[in-house]
Amino acid sequence: MQWDQEQLKAKLAGLELEHRDLDGVINNLMAQGDFDQIKMGRLKKRKLALKDQITSLRGRLIPDIIA
Repeated sequence: MQWDQEQLKAKLAGLELEHRDLDGVINNLMAQGDFDQIKMGRLKKRKLALKDQITSLRGRLIPDIIA
């Protein structure tokens, strides 16, 4: 499926928002002190997956420049 620039930007914005939200959730859980390690691991894994998707989309938005 071929996405145009606007669709890529919209998807990127959504992923970045979810990434920021997860960061807030993780920070809040850590501040509580007593948190579920398994839940924390899943949240961090999801956050890392989002970061990978964000990096991939940014790469698709920036055209290849041959130096």
